[in-house]
Amino acid sequence: MAKVLELEKVYKSYKLGFIPKKKQVLKGVSFYVNEGEIFGYLGPNGAGKTTTIKCILNLIFPDAGRITIFGEDSLKPKARQRVGFLPENPYFYDYLTGREFLAFYADLLGIHSRIKEEKTGYLLKLVGMERAADLQLRKYSRGMLQRIGLAQALLNDPALVILDEPMGGLDPIGRKEFRDIIVNLKKEGKTVFLSSHILQDIEMICDRVAIILAGEIINQGYLGDLISEKVLYTEITVAGVPAAEFNHLGESVSQSGDRVLLKVYEESNIDRVIQLIQEKKGKIISLVPRTETLEDIFVNMVKNQ
Repeated sequence: MAKVLELEKVYKSYKLGFIPKKKQVLKGVSFYVNEGEIFGYLGPNGAGKTTTIKCILNLIFPDAGRITIFGEDSLKPKARQRVGFLPENPYFYDYLTGREFLAFYADLLGIHSRIKEEKTGYLLKLVGMERAADLQLRKYSRGMLQRIGLAQALLNDPALVILDEPMGGLDPIGRKEFRDIIVNLKKEGKTVFLSSHILQDIEMICDRVAIILAGEIINQGYLGDLISEKVLYTEITVAGVPAAEFNHLGESVSQSGDRVLLKVYEESNIDRVIQLIQEKKGKIISLVPRTETLEDIFVNMVKNQ
């Protein structure tokens, strides 16, 4: 499988303060992104995610290390010709409408006027912004600006799309729709590099991940390899049986109305709980085994550092 993006031992430091002191932001970062995958770059705020992206795009230069895009040194303009980028806090000319904004960037990219209208129309539809296409950007919400920014990042039909915290500030519906767009990009054969601190989004759509903490990669790999399939506990939602009936089982219990949520940690107790429910003529609403999540892995890694 071809590597679209590769970083080898990348270091970056900044000089900060009135009397400049060097702060090491990236400490030998190494990872690669395969062609056609959604790669999640996960870490808390300040971990070095945006600095990594700026080094990839040559917005800043690393102190040491090697970065290649499509097998070419990232310093070469040719390497970045097939890259689309949506920054975390993009700046837009807010007096333009959405349609004018895309047309402006299409002109910068040298897209022929005959194709420009067709391409902008397609991208507006792709990101769900057709109805707001002729509204000025200053009247857009945060979510709308993220959508139009994504459309701009796709104007040059990139093979590699780099997204820095694209779902920050979006409501649950907006995040779901944004995830769907990213998955569709993969179906079209594009490679997506997704930087985020929202673990649920990473876990839902990414093929592989790298976790960065304080400028160092502390784990990386396929999600299926990182996340254990071992059942941590079983959640059982019960109706019609008082919570007190389950106290002797020594399980964690919470109650809402006539429903009781049980967390059964011992597998041998599951049958006992079910038997008790039947004896008390209650009803099992749901029984869900809970396995380890990416959040569990991330929290444990942060605590152990």
